[in-house]
Amino acid sequence: MGKSRILIIGVTGKLGYHLAIASLDFSHPTFALVRDSAFSDPRKSHKLHSLSTAGATLLKGSLQDEASLVEALKQVDVVICAVSSNQVLDQKLLIPAIKQAGCIKRFIPSEFGLDPDKVQISDMDYNFYSRKAEIRRLVEAEGIPYTCISCNFFMSFLIPSLVQLDLETPPRDKVTIFGDGNTKGVFVKESDVAAFTISAVDDPRTLNKVLYLRPPGNVYSLSELIEIWETKIGKKLEKIYVPEEELLRKIKETPYPDNLKMIFIYSAFIKGDQTYFDIESSGGVDGTKLYPQLKYTTISEYLDTLL
Repeated sequence: MGKSRILIIGVTGKLGYHLAIASLDFSHPTFALVRDSAFSDPRKSHKLHSLSTAGATLLKGSLQDEASLVEALKQVDVVICAVSSNQVLDQKLLIPAIKQAGCIKRFIPSEFGLDPDKVQISDMDYNFYSRKAEIRRLVEAEGIPYTCISCNFFMSFLIPSLVQLDLETPPRDKVTIFGDGNTKGVFVKESDVAAFTISAVDDPRTLNKVLYLRPPGNVYSLSELIEIWETKIGKKLEKIYVPEEELLRKIKETPYPDNLKMIFIYSAFIKGDQTYFDIESSGGVDGTKLYPQLKYTTISEYLDTLL
């Protein structure tokens, strides 16, 4: 069997671009659905030029243009959607197009974060996760073959500040710990998420499953993260503890969307939404067990770049 032909929607975004690069690296015929307007945006057109040079086929179209969408889908076997979180419901236009095209062997919807069926904060996240869950339910209802990628947090989120609310770089003197500091979170670099995703597209073990990423070396509590950083800088930091009640109060007092970062910290490092459940017994599959050959960046390696 040859490699599946992959269409990626959202290639000018950070993850979408990495998905296209990984698809090409793994020798898949790679296609990108691109809006006309992207070619006149200097940053986006630079990405598109480099993808085209690397061998990707650029197809003009959008989720809002049904004819171009169906035409693009008819050229491929797999479709990966990497639109941003505020565009997630636009995938409602993609689902009937996949049905109409009739040739898609696998759909990977735009989840790429925490599993929306597992988060325990759906009453406070302004529908961030319920929108993703809604798309998952539609895909299941339509009988479209799928794989969902639960990669937890991207490493470029929170780790550059060592999970500090008002910093851009890791602290050198004092550090805030939310909750008791013992609940573990998970971070994976975008390029590594892309490699795991592309590895899964032709794998029967991931069909109609959630692929979870919890790579060893990327699963740490706040206390453990701080300890790693202290070792690297050769200095102990002053610890300031913010209990759960105080973080919840801050979340309530801070207007949306400025409180979202706090909500995500609460979800991961107090509620344990990334790690409270066992992957296999929940019916999912573990990416690092399925693809032990894939090399990935650990949190310690990433922190070395911030010294």
